[in-house]
Amino acid sequence: MALANDLRKGRVFRYNGEPQLVLEVIHRTPGNLHAFVQVKMRSLRSGKSGNTRFNPAEQVEILETDTKNVEFSYHHMDVYTFMDLETFETFDISEATVGEAKSYLTPGAQVTILYVDGNPVDVELPSVVEIVVTDAPDAIKGDTATGATKSVELETGIRVNCPLFIKTGDKLRISTLDGSYQGRA
Repeated sequence: MALANDLRKGRVFRYNGEPQLVLEVIHRTPGNLHAFVQVKMRSLRSGKSGNTRFNPAEQVEILETDTKNVEFSYHHMDVYTFMDLETFETFDISEATVGEAKSYLTPGAQVTILYVDGNPVDVELPSVVEIVVTDAPDAIKGDTATGATKSVELETGIRVNCPLFIKTGDKLRISTLDGSYQGRA
């Protein structure tokens, strides 16, 4: 057991029976009140974020974590298959564990898997991924003067807004933080 004062960004601890990833930690000492540690955290099971306050001397259980660089191979129904880049062994992860990352996974994409106590709990994507356009409507002549955009469908099934010159088959750079168009690859 560790003290709440020992929590740092990126650590995983157990709170209300669920593993929580620490996103931000602020130690506050307001006026003549007692000091507290304010923690912004995200549940690794449900994906919900929240804030909570701890007494700096409060006991918390910090969990053992490990990360592994892997390559996404394919998915079938609700199972996603990855390959370990060191041992070349393949393993499966459920769709629930992959979460929102599934919208940005293409075969051959390299990602990082976060393990807590030996179990995969989160798929960490790079900040920008490259995805091929599968459906892009034609632009209407004359719309280019206003900086207009159009909605295109990518090979993973998500839709993004991009400039009118994008065509089917183009490879785009997409931000995994907000799903926005970053440019052509």
